[in-house]
Parts: sequence; structure tokens; C-alpha cells
Amino acid sequence: MSTKTVEINVGDIGARGAEASANADSEKMALNVGPSHPTTHGVLRLMMDLDGDVITRCEPVLGYLHRGDEKIAENMTYNQFVPYTDRLDYLAPLANNVAYAIAVEKLTGIELPERCLSIRVLVCELARISSHLLGMGVFGMDAGAWTPFMYTFTEREKLYTLFEELTGARFTTSYTRIGGVARDVPDGWLDRVTHFCENLPKAIDEVEKLLTRNRIFLDRTEGIGEVSKEDALAYGFTGPNLRASGIDLDLRKDKPYSGYEKYEFDVPIGTRGDCYDRYLVRIEEVRQSLRIIKQVIDDFPPGLWYSEDAKKIFAPPKEKILTSMEELIQNFMIVTEGPQIPAGEVYFEAENPKGALGFYIVSKGGGVPYRLKIRAPSFCNLSILEKMVPGHMLSDITVILGSLDFVMGECDR
Repeated sequence: MSTKTVEINVGDIGARGAEASANADSEKMALNVGPSHPTTHGVLRLMMDLDGDVITRCEPVLGYLHRGDEKIAENMTYNQFVPYTDRLDYLAPLANNVAYAIAVEKLTGIELPERCLSIRVLVCELARISSHLLGMGVFGMDAGAWTPFMYTFTEREKLYTLFEELTGARFTTSYTRIGGVARDVPDGWLDRVTHFCENLPKAIDEVEKLLTRNRIFLDRTEGIGEVSKEDALAYGFTGPNLRASGIDLDLRKDKPYSGYEKYEFDVPIGTRGDCYDRYLVRIEEVRQSLRIIKQVIDDFPPGLWYSEDAKKIFAPPKEKILTSMEELIQNFMIVTEGPQIPAGEVYFEAENPKGALGFYIVSKGGGVPYRLKIRAPSFCNLSILEKMVPGHMLSDITVILGSLDFVMGECDR
């Protein structure tokens, strides 16, 4: 006796989900997860076929945010696009700013002072810690553990207080500038960062006590969502997901920027490339980021927090704009026409918390990029779902997605 396919809808169901269930002789079930569902961490839609509780097909569907950041960048000045980079991986805006600024600086040939480089490394590692804290806490919730999230979110709140003191904002910071940063670190801020870094390991230890040897957590994550070295490279994995599969690649060491070559830190590498390894890699990355921050603060250089070469990119100080005709004209030109960037093209990618965030910029001269393309790590990391998910149980999909630690803001860029 043949049975018709039963379609179960979770979230917003489109026409493509119905097409997946068109085979009247199939006993498989078509299931749509998302795009409005907590499991998908945002507006991700998964079109899946189930044979009982076993997933036989999984097709990720993106594009529900309709961001258009790349085209927006081609219609505004280089400086105006800095706040838009906050909205890519909005869990690590400080790191996004730095990656974009370095790409433009490569076009202009600007050399940055040591103090500026140190500030950038410092904020990038704080952003990495912030992103991983949220990622690990939410991953614990995806596996059924609530308490670790309370520990990680409490520590992340302390970080946001530090971000607010430095940038004036907690979430979308827009701190980095082409040629420097928006302002120098405030008095006493480095001491408060040191205090935070001294206390964070206690919270991380508590999270490890709750998860790392937890029998339920191990059963949910070990051997689930395994990605081989070959597949990780073939599908464009980067960041912690790539390193969890045993690939020793970290742009901070292999293609250092902003002075990362000066700092001693280890790159954690996994062995199986499963959900458990991806969790362990992120736990260790937090500890290594603390090592880097300590070195930065111990050897924090004096000097300027912006490049003297960037005077035609930076807006002049407000007191000079109000008192000097030259600075007033310069400010007017920067605001209306944008900084004059020489013609050329450049690609730069930075080691962001989610992976390699790259910017490809084509300039024909003037204040607006001719073309700008973004290499979003979350977008590439999700591409492997079609191969990774089939063969797993439906209950595993939540853990697999949590282990990939993606952000839809940069997928639908």
C-alpha cells in the first residue's frame, strides 16, 4: 500500500517545501525547519527529508534578511561604510571594523603607529572572547544545558561594559577608522580589562565542569557532525570549524597582521572534526585570547592612536573645524565626497571569531569603492550542511547548527 508524503511545517513554509514532498510513492517526510525558529539561530531555512527520525536530505536556504551590504558599500564613501561592517557578524563588530579598515589601508599604503596596532589586536581578541562566550553558552542550551549559558552571558555582560567605556556603544561599536581608531583608550580602562581577564578563567572552568565531561553532553556531541580534513578544505571551512577538523590554519599566525607576529599563543587543533571538537577548540581559543591580551597590555606602547598619513581620511578635530578655514574645508570634502583613495584593487581577510572575514575592494579612485565583495565565514561554513547532516537523527540538527556557530547577518550580506 503506497502512502502519500506527509509535510510538517516548522516556521514559515514556502512553495519549495511542498515541491520536496511531491513524490506520492515515497514514505519520506518533508520537514521545513525555519526560517523563523530558535533552532536555526536566525533566519535560516532548512529543507529536509526524513525517513523516520533519520535525515536523508538537508538543503539550507538563505537570503531571508535581504541585506545588500555589498551594493550599499558601492553607493557610499569608504568612511560611511564602517558602521555597516558592525552588522555583519554582529557578535564581534570590533573585529569586523578592523578587517575592513585594513583592506582600505592596503589600498592607500597607510602605515599605522604601534599604539594603534596594539589597540586593534586588543579589541579583536576581546571581540573573539565575547563571540565565543555567547557561542558556547547557546551551544550548551542547544544540547539541553541551561546553566553554562548563565555563566557565559554574565561574563559577556562585563565585556559589554568595557566596550561601552571604550567606544560609547555596547553592541554596534563602529570603533575602528581607516587609518586608526575613533579615540584612544580611556584612563584606567586597561586596568579594568586586566581585572576582567584575571577573573574570566574561573567562569570558563565552571563551564568546563558542567559540559566537558558531562555524559549527556558527550552523547549529544561526540561523533555527531563529523567533518574530515578533506571536506573541511573542499567546502571552504575557516576558523574554529576548520581547526576542529585537524587543519592547522590560523591567519593570525600564518598571515599575521596588526602586529600579531609579536605575540605568543597556541592554535588549538581538533582530531575528529565533530561537534565536541568544535566546542573544545572554542574553549581553548578563549584561553589563548587571554594570553594575547595580557601580552598586549604588558607591552602597551605610547604614541598616537591614528596614522599621521590619514589626515586626509580622518575628519579634523572639531575645535579646529570651528576655528580654521582649512580644516573646515577638509571636513566638508571628506563628508561630501569621501576620502580620496587611489585606484587599484585589494583583498584582505582577517581571522574573525567565526572564521576568515575577507574584503575584496576595487577602486577607480575617488571617495566611493567601484566594487566591494565580502567573504563571509558563516556563509561558507553553512555550505557543508548538505553533506554533513544526512544520516543523522532529527534531534542532532540542533546540536550540529549550534556547533557551527554561525551568524545570519553576514550570510545574507
